[in-house]
Amino acid sequence: MIHDLLIIGGGINGSAIARAAAVAGRSILLVEQGDLAQATSSASTKLMHGGLRYLERYEFKLVHESLTERGIMLKAAPHLVRPLEFRIARGQGGRSLPILRLGLWLYDLLALRGGLPRSRTIRIDDPALRNPHGLGLSYWDAWVDDARLVVGNALDAAEQGATIMTRTQFLRAERGAKSWTISLDTPSGPRQVSAAMIVNAAGPWVERVLHEGFAAHAPIANTSRSRLRLVQGSHLIVRRCFAGDHAWLFQQPDGRIVFAIPYQQEWTLIGTTDMPVESPEDAHIGAEETAYLLDAVNRYRRVPLTEADIVSRYAGIRALYDDGTASAAAVSRDYHLDLDRAGPPLLNVFGGKITTARHLADDVLARLGIATGGTHHRPLPGGDFADFAALLETYRGRWPFLDEATLDRMASAYGTRLPLVMGDAHAGADMGQDFGAGLTAREVDYLIAHEWARSAEDILWRRTKLGLRLSVAQAEAVQAYVAEKGV
Repeated sequence: MIHDLLIIGGGINGSAIARAAAVAGRSILLVEQGDLAQATSSASTKLMHGGLRYLERYEFKLVHESLTERGIMLKAAPHLVRPLEFRIARGQGGRSLPILRLGLWLYDLLALRGGLPRSRTIRIDDPALRNPHGLGLSYWDAWVDDARLVVGNALDAAEQGATIMTRTQFLRAERGAKSWTISLDTPSGPRQVSAAMIVNAAGPWVERVLHEGFAAHAPIANTSRSRLRLVQGSHLIVRRCFAGDHAWLFQQPDGRIVFAIPYQQEWTLIGTTDMPVESPEDAHIGAEETAYLLDAVNRYRRVPLTEADIVSRYAGIRALYDDGTASAAAVSRDYHLDLDRAGPPLLNVFGGKITTARHLADDVLARLGIATGGTHHRPLPGGDFADFAALLETYRGRWPFLDEATLDRMASAYGTRLPLVMGDAHAGADMGQDFGAGLTAREVDYLIAHEWARSAEDILWRRTKLGLRLSVAQAEAVQAYVAEKGV
């Protein structure tokens, strides 16, 4: 069998391309060397946003496209993408409120008919702030469960016939007259497959895949001109340090902004940084970035945060297209596609962001001559509902034995697919082994059988985010259970 399309990379771009192509009726094989969303796509700031600061660089097209996609995803995945209010208070340095107000007016204009409230001037009243009173600004963007968004795209692709292979490394491809012969390293051993076209969406590894997997085995015509700029973004997770369900945008004296975002009910997510790195393997938040993020928030907080307040921290590598900009923070978040047609097509994806992945996928298919448009109004799996509160109320009556926090978490993760997770469970005893924090054997079984989970890390840090709540012993119990399943 010759697949129509082989996709290398199981991050947001690769999974979105697989979904779009599968919906278009093509035969798809996606290969990912680790777990879905294992790298950049689970290490984001969890925002589905237009990028307010991109307006300063006159990237109006990117902002408009991002805001349009934000509106599409709010409807396509209302369980995974939620409206979120952001507030801006006066701070040390940075842009004046009138300048910010002007920027927000333009942001609203570019998001016309986007379905979220318009920005406005507000009175700040928060005792946690150094300056707890005064005027500030409010605007709306959206929060996203980044890793579950990737899984949702992969699920939709698989249900339309795509084959998703995780823990499968792309080794090399040899170009024939009409198709590619591809060598893979799979969990069951070496394997060869054929595909008419290849998309290299390996994120931070896209250049490595291109030069190690293709250059020695096939003539590469056009791709050598494109280069990656690897930029690390780091984040801290602390105990909830601001009241309310809104996020804060904190301006910094160096011109950057840092977000403080309500996260998983009990925590605040603080990020992000822009640090140049040389290799995808360099992702590591060090003392300098930790201090920067703490200082960024402490410029605004009355009671400073310290290292002792940090519950967890993570860093991810953004694979940006190198547009020649000197500053890492100023590099465009727009994507760049390189298409090599010296025989069977090879398309390399440089850059991109989680917000525009669906649009990028349509663009990729158009460049490959595949009819697109099938995902514009199509809900992601679990997203075929309009009112989350009503959905939650229905589930509350159906499974009264689930505590409120667990019910909310599971409904948010699975949406209308939650009945597939719960199966015939009528009582807590039907859920099987209880690992803690509401995670049970029934949910773990579902994640293994349907969502490509193969380890406790997959389950606790990407599929459920319960790694923040479970102890080391509880996490080890999850891993032992997964190992017993033989996956």
